[in-house]
Amino acid sequence: MELLTRGEEYVLLAIWRLQGEAYSVMIRREIGRISGRDFSLGSVFAPLERLEKKGLVTSTFTEATSERGGRRKRVYSLAPGGIDALREIKKIHESFWADLPVPSPEAENA
Repeated sequence: MELLTRGEEYVLLAIWRLQGEAYSVMIRREIGRISGRDFSLGSVFAPLERLEKKGLVTSTFTEATSERGGRRKRVYSLAPGGIDALREIKKIHESFWADLPVPSPEAENA
């Protein structure tokens, strides 16, 4: 598997968490909710585009609605490769943290 950026990881995880509601604004909100940080839509669109080019994410358009001024939403979902990538990411993170204690506040001053 090609290594992914942290932003790409966050976007994949948000899409997985949101399931059928994974459109750009909701992806940004979910990443912010989980991370406690504010993310711009630009920081979501760039990884979405890369992930789609890599074949890890697919997108479809919803029907136009009057509440959106007649515009459609672009909804993202994980492709089979995206699901495989999430499994690999989880495995890598768990391997790195195996047998390591969580750093204490005192470790910052070391």
